[in-house]
Amino acid sequence: MLPGVASLVNVTTVLVGATIGVLLGNRLPVRTRDVVTDALGLVTLLIAATSAMEVLSPDLSDRVGESAPMLIVLGSLLVGGIIGSLLRLESRVEHLGAWLQVRLSAPRGGTVESAARERFVEGFVISSLVFCTGPLTILGSLNDGLGNGADQILLKSVLDGFAAIAFAASFGWGVAASALTIVVIQGGLTLAGLALGDVLPDAQLAAITAAGGLLLVGVGLRLLRIREIPVADLLPALLVAPLLVEVAAAVHG
Repeated sequence: MLPGVASLVNVTTVLVGATIGVLLGNRLPVRTRDVVTDALGLVTLLIAATSAMEVLSPDLSDRVGESAPMLIVLGSLLVGGIIGSLLRLESRVEHLGAWLQVRLSAPRGGTVESAARERFVEGFVISSLVFCTGPLTILGSLNDGLGNGADQILLKSVLDGFAAIAFAASFGWGVAASALTIVVIQGGLTLAGLALGDVLPDAQLAAITAAGGLLLVGVGLRLLRIREIPVADLLPALLVAPLLVEVAAAVHG
């Protein structure tokens, strides 16, 4: 399979799942849609926990020492959060969702329009974060670009398709708009894989996965309506984490 084709499959499953979810959502009571969202929040927390456990990876501790992994994840979130907040990433993502809602929706007025826009933007933001911050996104896209196979992205495509059904039943067409985010993020990572010519070292990948797991915790808390954590502002942590691994390894070595 040519690099990038698996990401197109992923986009297709999200669009199909979102369409099914919207059709089902119109026939489901609000209470049922809320239960579906809560279930997705709990599953997201489960996935987040398994990803965050990579902070205990032997490869990472061997590379930077026993005490450094927690500090690396903490540092990546702090530095990444500062960078993201200064760049106003969360606000930019929300504005992108609002812009897409205006372009893709028929004009309406008053409170109905405001509520629909908020629902669209929330669906776009949450589904974009869920679909694009997990370890399968990072490792799968890189491996796809490196020619190591597309199995991970194809697996992610199936999972995202079912998740899109559940999200769209609650949030509507904003979930389908997240396909644009998948094209940009996974496409960019696939191109990065083509340029790198080799996979990331296991230690750096473990740090990225652990940081991504904590970002998914933030997504889960949003889905469960516990706290509106600006997860998009924390996304630079995924870039900072491997850099801190190299710094810690130099100090440790």
